[in-house]
Amino acid sequence: MTIDLTRRTLLHLAGATTLAAAAAAAARAEGNPVSVGPTYASRTPMRVGMVTLRVKNLDTVADYYRDVLGLSVMERSAGSARLGAGGVTLLVLEAHPDAAIEPRNAAGLYHTAFLMPTRKDLARWLVHAASHRVPLSGFADHLVSESVYLDDPEGNGIEVYADRDPSQWQWSEGSVKMASDELNIPDLLSLTNTRVSDYAKAPEGLRVGHMHLRVGDLVQAEGFYHGTVGLDATRRRNGAAFLSSGRYHHHLGMNVWQSQGAGRRDDTTTGLAWFSLVTEKQDILAAQDERLRKAGAQVTALGNGVEAVDPWGTRVRLLKI
Repeated sequence: MTIDLTRRTLLHLAGATTLAAAAAAAARAEGNPVSVGPTYASRTPMRVGMVTLRVKNLDTVADYYRDVLGLSVMERSAGSARLGAGGVTLLVLEAHPDAAIEPRNAAGLYHTAFLMPTRKDLARWLVHAASHRVPLSGFADHLVSESVYLDDPEGNGIEVYADRDPSQWQWSEGSVKMASDELNIPDLLSLTNTRVSDYAKAPEGLRVGHMHLRVGDLVQAEGFYHGTVGLDATRRRNGAAFLSSGRYHHHLGMNVWQSQGAGRRDDTTTGLAWFSLVTEKQDILAAQDERLRKAGAQVTALGNGVEAVDPWGTRVRLLKI
């Protein structure tokens, strides 16, 4: 099948009515080398493990992540679906057919960010998305990464992105330089055949690179995720804060763009049930447990870690792998 893949087509899928100015003056974006192992995001002391969402229509949402992102269905029943890549579980969907859709001004999930192993993988996926006329909500060059945004059928945000090599990230006094510049789509697509889609499934190295949450207050959120969970601050700007482990640009984003002043989440609605941060180091987990309990956080012991509840009721599992 021949695919009509032009920049105009992609912008049309994103709901644009006109083309943005060409990025002719922009420096040619550097691609990542072929990945021979975990990406930088997965080599840090802590990293994102997996995500669990509550959904109304399990079949519709599971089929979306399978067909659009190419995730493999690893297990499926009437009540849940487990999807992943390379034999690793990345996403669990729990069926809650009577749940109301979580409002966008509530605390909760802003987006789950799926990190492609290489820039070429991102280009291949973009051809796949265009060939299937997948609605997109935006594109951005964040300097540290290149990103495409979309929403699943129940409004859960998704980012699909590829990192630039960490040697190109610019740091100053502990803060990494990031932006939301125009994505140079022609340059990205030059890495692959735009006339034929060859993206049959997600690459084995696909992982959840970061989570981005809606919170009610940035200072309170930083107190929890930095002060008690132990992630390091990497950037703060315009109602958003970014945290990471091991000088990754961010494993966790948080913003109040729609949710300033939000109260505790309603557990009967759809949306993020929990996500995990994993580590191989027992001392990191022990320190997290101690800080959380000293702070009076709601903590539940698990077989290989603990589950904590943030100030808005979002659950994060801190696990040793």
